[in-house]
Amino acid sequence: MTLRVLSPVAGQVIPLTDVPDPVFAQAMVGPGVAVRPESAAGDAVSPVDGTVVTLHPHAFVVATADGAAVLVHLGIDTVKLKGEGFTLHVVKGESVRAGQAVIGWDPAAVEQGGRSAICPVIALDAGVDSLIEVRGRGPIAAGDLLFTWER
Repeated sequence: MTLRVLSPVAGQVIPLTDVPDPVFAQAMVGPGVAVRPESAAGDAVSPVDGTVVTLHPHAFVVATADGAAVLVHLGIDTVKLKGEGFTLHVVKGESVRAGQAVIGWDPAAVEQGGRSAICPVIALDAGVDSLIEVRGRGPIAAGDLLFTWER
């Protein structure tokens, strides 16, 4: 089975190894890709069709009907913001479509607070070789294909 995972934000695609957090950079959470978002405030969208199984102001997980789960983390160390600057558009347990707004946020405000706004997008419980067609460095729009997950 193949799952298309879309970019939750517009910006520049970078490899996970460039994320300034060792947990993500060393793929301890799982394989994936990161996006350095555009600085304009906007919405992070769901990368897949599914159910919101985890929801925090700074991060969310969407699980597909067949159990694949994708983590989107909005910035690094943003948990310390305690939700300030983030607006939830959905609730835990809600069904979402790929491209649907999940959380509103302002990457520039995150950076002004001295944190990185980079957004890791992680395939949870995935093998290191299960991601194919991974988007290389460069610009990406929210909702564009970020990687394909071979399950």
